[in-house]
Amino acid sequence: MTQVRNAQFFARMGLVALSLAIGSATALGASGGGGGSGGGSTPSCKHGTVYDSSKHQCVKSGASLDDKYLYQQGRDLALAGRYDEALTALNAVKAPDSMTLTMIGYATRKLGNYDEGLAYYRKALALDPNNVNTHEYLGEAYAEKGKLDLAKAELIKVSAVCGTTWEQYQDLSKAIAGTPDQN
Repeated sequence: MTQVRNAQFFARMGLVALSLAIGSATALGASGGGGGSGGGSTPSCKHGTVYDSSKHQCVKSGASLDDKYLYQQGRDLALAGRYDEALTALNAVKAPDSMTLTMIGYATRKLGNYDEGLAYYRKALALDPNNVNTHEYLGEAYAEKGKLDLAKAELIKVSAVCGTTWEQYQDLSKAIAGTPDQN
């Protein structure tokens, strides 16, 4: 499922070749994006550092790693349930886009900071009002807080952007029904 989400995002961004290259190598999120206890191929790094795969070591988060790499690592860590590490990588992104802000919101929300997470989702939507991932996660946050009317409003927005067959719609529907995936 995570592979589908990656392909959908990169296709939207006009990066189909990159999507295919990443497709089967979506290291940590490959099991459906669930909030497992970590694992995969990214070693744990101490706070304030991120893993540099070219050097095979942890480096300071402000090192010369490019934003795409930092986003992908942060996303993979967040979907693996390693939220603090994810935030280190995501906060190191020099020019955060809508997807980066969405994942910061996701990791922040999963750490229990709902209001701060929602603020990041709003920033992401200000940059890209049609970001289905942001609408999905915002809806899931509302569902977790019992605000089902707001969650359903986000589901309608997801449907308007991508229809009802995409993973984002299905996952948010499950969250509203009280049977969410573990992500």
